[in-house]
Amino acid sequence: MEYAPTYTEDELVQGLKARDQKVFSYLYDQYSPALYGVIVKVLNDNSSAGDVLQEVFLKIWRHLDKYDPEKGRLFTWMLNIARNTAIDILRSKSHKLEQKIQNIIDDVHAVNGPLAVHPSTDYIGFSRILEKLTKEQRTLIDLAYYKGCTQEEISRVLEIPLGTVKTRMRNAISQLRNIINK
Repeated sequence: MEYAPTYTEDELVQGLKARDQKVFSYLYDQYSPALYGVIVKVLNDNSSAGDVLQEVFLKIWRHLDKYDPEKGRLFTWMLNIARNTAIDILRSKSHKLEQKIQNIIDDVHAVNGPLAVHPSTDYIGFSRILEKLTKEQRTLIDLAYYKGCTQEEISRVLEIPLGTVKTRMRNAISQLRNIINK
């Protein structure tokens, strides 16, 4: 039986700064499922999520010097990189073009009924926390954090004033903090 090392957050950061391959492998093994789940949730596409996950870990490796433990935990920093990278891909022109171009063969084999089945990507239990919010709050969080919409875009999509979006978003985030800190 082989010994599987575990690291504290400080040991992970120090190991990564020292460019320790074992520490990076451990980081990948421990955190890739959660990061992959967030990427899939944003992109709604399993096939490109793996590529984006690799890009995320490259960014983590290359930009570790930008991590500031005073601003938050390492996992939160990595989660933000994953989410922002996925949103950047989603907003890119090439991704939008890819989505518009559909293979004719795929259309022939379309099934009547639900077009896609998305496996649960809730590796960190966040959806259970979101269930405690109102439907309105969940919609705002989904549009802002998973779909990458700005508050102005949310205002247009939901057809409500921008000030209302800002107030409701602030209330939703405050409610999330209360739920998490219980």
